[in-house]
Amino acid sequence: MGIFTHEFATPSSVAPARLYKAMALDFHNLFPKIVDSIQCVETIEGNGAAGTIKKITLVEGQVEEVDEAKRVYNYSIIGGVGLPETWEKISFETIVMEGPKEEGGSIRKVNIKYFTKGDAEVCDEVLKSNQSRAEGLLKFIEAYLLANPHYV
Repeated sequence: MGIFTHEFATPSSVAPARLYKAMALDFHNLFPKIVDSIQCVETIEGNGAAGTIKKITLVEGQVEEVDEAKRVYNYSIIGGVGLPETWEKISFETIVMEGPKEEGGSIRKVNIKYFTKGDAEVCDEVLKSNQSRAEGLLKFIEAYLLANPHYV
């Protein structure tokens, strides 16, 4: 098994506490509203804390860590069409931090770990594509929150 890591940070104009709550604590309600391909998010096991297993239309994921005080939300994709057969899982370690004082907003830092089977590798194109998707999802959430100031 191999482990390939990719890190990046994405700025957002949404305040950290609000962005964290939308992305980590309320995503099961929010994502089906803003991402057409997600029809529902169903809790398979648990109460939302670390260890909870959630099924998101196209993928199955497991919550690894939730720390609202530190705005940390870590989860893994453990099954479904989002996971190639040559990978065991993809883990996302996410923290939402204060943005620069002069700009406000927040910065979402993500560390993605790809756990591969056997000698399988993860090419740069996949890393860039997945980063682009993650940043795009953040922009969907940001746009929704800015257009709906009373949400969350």
